[in-house]
Amino acid sequence: MVEELKVELHPTMVRSDEDIAKAAAMRLDWEVSVPRDAVKIKVENGWVTLTGEVDWHYQKDAAERHIHGLYGVVGVLNETTIKPRADATNIGHNIDLALHRSWFDPKTITVTTQGGKVKLTGSVETPGDRYVAGTTAWGAPGATEVENDLIIA
Repeated sequence: MVEELKVELHPTMVRSDEDIAKAAAMRLDWEVSVPRDAVKIKVENGWVTLTGEVDWHYQKDAAERHIHGLYGVVGVLNETTIKPRADATNIGHNIDLALHRSWFDPKTITVTTQGGKVKLTGSVETPGDRYVAGTTAWGAPGATEVENDLIIA
């Protein structure tokens, strides 16, 4: 079964794709957490697609977060990628150290890596702990993807 969902904005919020693209470009130019000219913008029927490369996950998130709030934006597809780092060999070890410096028990979280891809498995006590562990993994230099498979137990 295929469902088609059409988002219709209130008439006062409708803007042309060109207006949305200009506003999005200006918003990103003013956003200090997104490197200038790193993220490209394409708008089609109110949907904004972000592409390009940034150094850190928080930069990718910031670009998307600041575009969502613009008038006329129906949705955002964030295809921005994180630049791989030349030395991602110790990324798993660095994440292990960072997690275990916190309140996490080293026996409950396993970190596996392949290049810049990180996978967290095991268990934590609260949703907040799961979030912190994922954020910690994203903060490691060289992390280009994080799969947070931690369960709350």
